[in-house]
Amino acid sequence: MSALCSGGTSRHGGGSEIDGEARCDSMILNESGARPASQDAAVNETGEPGDDRLPDRVMPAGKDRPENKTGPAVEAGNGRKGRNRRTVTALVTAGLFVLLAFAAFYRGLVVRRYNITTEKLGPGQNVRIVLIADLHSCIYGVNQEHLVDLIKKQDPDIIALAGDIADDRTPLAGTKMFLAGIREIAPVFYVSGNHECWSFRLDEIKEMIRGYGVTVLEHSRAAVTVKGARLIICGVDDPDIKLINDIGYDWEREMHKAFDGLADEPGYKILLSHRPELVDIYREFSFDLVLSGHSHGGQVRIPFILNGLYAPDQGWFPKYAGGVYRHGNMTHVVSRGVSYNPKLPRIFNPPEVVVIDINGEDPVQH
Repeated sequence: MSALCSGGTSRHGGGSEIDGEARCDSMILNESGARPASQDAAVNETGEPGDDRLPDRVMPAGKDRPENKTGPAVEAGNGRKGRNRRTVTALVTAGLFVLLAFAAFYRGLVVRRYNITTEKLGPGQNVRIVLIADLHSCIYGVNQEHLVDLIKKQDPDIIALAGDIADDRTPLAGTKMFLAGIREIAPVFYVSGNHECWSFRLDEIKEMIRGYGVTVLEHSRAAVTVKGARLIICGVDDPDIKLINDIGYDWEREMHKAFDGLADEPGYKILLSHRPELVDIYREFSFDLVLSGHSHGGQVRIPFILNGLYAPDQGWFPKYAGGVYRHGNMTHVVSRGVSYNPKLPRIFNPPEVVVIDINGEDPVQH
């Protein structure tokens, strides 16, 4: 009995060559030099019957064949993992889309806050104004409780209504409920908007508003003292009042008649005027703060990219769609309004209650 060891490349039998790693294949030879039939059978398991050539790859005795790591079970597992990843990705994408859509079309009321500092108020003095514009008689809950409660929580010193609180097509019920709800919160000041003028019932609407204790400003002003601070609150009718008044009515001339002497009066001067696009006219006077509406926030907004897509009387990409603007010593706050029309949805532009805090500043520290 003898053993044959081979390493590298060796030849056996009828000139057949075996390539591969160095290995030792033990074979038992009988006395005549021939292999036993049992060994023949073992070798020939991978060949044709009666073929005594070694198989292409012979494993050492006692060794199992290496696992096929790309076999059906592994492939099935990898397939499941891939499907799971795709499912998770799809769910996350769908969730983000739902959140984005919710934020885009959200129509609940929000509070927008602005802070203004002035030397015309003493150190430590503060006046809070809530600005409401463009209600258009929309209704928020029973007796306007959602809107009224939100305003009440802001604890304002003054409530400013910058036009289109009523509407030319919608019944006045929403306006009346709103005025009844806010009359006990703080003094209220109102100016007309274009829709109230378009109703051709402006005088009737003004009388109704006065019935709730509201001060109606018609190219006029009122001096008030709030927490020791003197304020002069001015207001103008919407320019479309010319549709009701004499055809020769000159809106800008009426402004000069009302406010040319304002610069000589002490106090912090506030103007309520529905139209933000007329800011160049407002700058001709000595107003410290102008409060407007009308633009409805440009209807469509893209946060950090587009402040408004389209606004009445400003057209596409309006300059004064909503927010706070500085013009020298004058600050201009434009409300995006509180109305909501399902036929013309607001996108990334929810109805808003605007809160303006006017804070006194020490002139020495300025």
